[in-house]
Amino acid sequence: MKTVTALSAGLMLLSTASAALDPIVIKGSKFFEKSSGKQFYMAGVAYQSEAGAGTKLGYIDSLADEESCKRDVPLLKELKTNTIRVYQIDPDANHDTCMKLLDDAGIYVVADLSEPAVSINRNAPEWDQTHYERYTKVVDALAPYDNVLGFFAGNEVTDANNNTLASAYVKAAVRDTKAYIKEKKYRTIPVGYATNDHPDVREQLADYFNCGKADESIDFWGYNIYSWCGESSFKKSGFDIRTKEFEDYNVPVFFAEYGCNEVRPRPFTEIGTLYGKEMKDVWSGGIVYMYHEEANKYGLVKINGNKVERLPDFKNLKEQMSKIDFDELEGVSMSSYTPSNTEPRQCPKAQKFWSASSKLPPTPDADICSCMVESLECSPKRNIKSEDMGDLFSFICGEAGTDCSGINGDAEAGVYGAYSMCNPSERLAWAMNAYYTEQGGREDACDFDGKAQLVTPNPASTCEAKLDKVGGIQGAPDGPITSGGSGSGNGGSGDSDEDEGSAAGMTAVPVFLMSVAAVGGSLLFW
Repeated sequence: MKTVTALSAGLMLLSTASAALDPIVIKGSKFFEKSSGKQFYMAGVAYQSEAGAGTKLGYIDSLADEESCKRDVPLLKELKTNTIRVYQIDPDANHDTCMKLLDDAGIYVVADLSEPAVSINRNAPEWDQTHYERYTKVVDALAPYDNVLGFFAGNEVTDANNNTLASAYVKAAVRDTKAYIKEKKYRTIPVGYATNDHPDVREQLADYFNCGKADESIDFWGYNIYSWCGESSFKKSGFDIRTKEFEDYNVPVFFAEYGCNEVRPRPFTEIGTLYGKEMKDVWSGGIVYMYHEEANKYGLVKINGNKVERLPDFKNLKEQMSKIDFDELEGVSMSSYTPSNTEPRQCPKAQKFWSASSKLPPTPDADICSCMVESLECSPKRNIKSEDMGDLFSFICGEAGTDCSGINGDAEAGVYGAYSMCNPSERLAWAMNAYYTEQGGREDACDFDGKAQLVTPNPASTCEAKLDKVGGIQGAPDGPITSGGSGSGNGGSGDSDEDEGSAAGMTAVPVFLMSVAAVGGSLLFW
């Protein structure tokens, strides 16, 4: 099998045309190049190495690895790639080199906003200040690049009929990310979601994320689908049914992942159908999973040091893509296109396989959370370990029976505590103070085995009005903030791989503890 070195890859790159890419925009259910008005079809590859578990970040930022980009971009171009999907980036890293290499090669980027330690956990979902800061930092890092096509606010978060409540939190992330992009006056960069193909919930998911007000719903819909295996067909794979289901969808749909590997090497015979007359009027192309060969055996190439080995899947994909002339692919021009359907779907009603309310969690607001903490009389000491934090919540909101509704959420009823959007340390402070207050303000009720202390409230002069709007320190559920704030929180993702269980109701113990415990370490307080 052929190999390519970094030197030869760099020489190949020199021949690539150098011109800034035309930003991609959306009109109706289609993507278009903004200036030319030509319809855009994704010819994508998932570009994310999974070999990052032992690194400082816990993942590899593919867009910050300059040498790998110099090595890989020519190979992506060889496959006629015009889009890559990256699943996590380090927002503090420099991405200029890789983004320029991709831009010069005519390649756009769709980026997931989460990362392994900060993502919406399907079994313990939350949308809080920690998540908001992570997601908006990614937006800040990538928005300046014209070849950023869009962002995914979640990936297969609801993946079965027992965790549909998590979708309310992901949709809140969609809403707030869109509002942040607008608030920061970035160019309009669409925000979408990538779903799996679960028969119990696929229709409800497509309806839920599309229903309601435009500023709360997805701008595009990504479909992770692996039903075309080997020498299949439009009907045998079920692609005909999926195409029928989305023929009147009012935003673009595309395959966010595809490429079944039950038959290996993969022949990729679905390529001709995906870009052919049976599907191209509904679907905007797709993204092949994946570039790097990992333990799951989906790779197009195998990397050994600085050498890249083209695997049989690479050869087969290249052969199938060579049959598609994207310059001549018949579409419509933006100027002549009139969307046939502009109406969103109806929100799914509560039923056997769907529980999430269309009423979303509040927008994280750092100012409100800070005001709340500054108004407390009982507060945690510094450096509380996550396992101790879990024990504290279990005692306060569970064993002691303290009313913790101000920091909890019920996505089935659509009722959320005003401070459910604060970060874990702020919520623990609220819980400790609530217990202290319910115990009549006894000094020993603010001890918690030496982990808490009495403090003198010192809120800013502007805090009283802010807290009054959300029900005061108690943060009564279903207060004015419940339906989402202004999108002006001071912020400066499968997203979860647990497969069982659900997060139902206004739970006594905050569900976010599962996420905190998974991260480990200590949490800083004041």
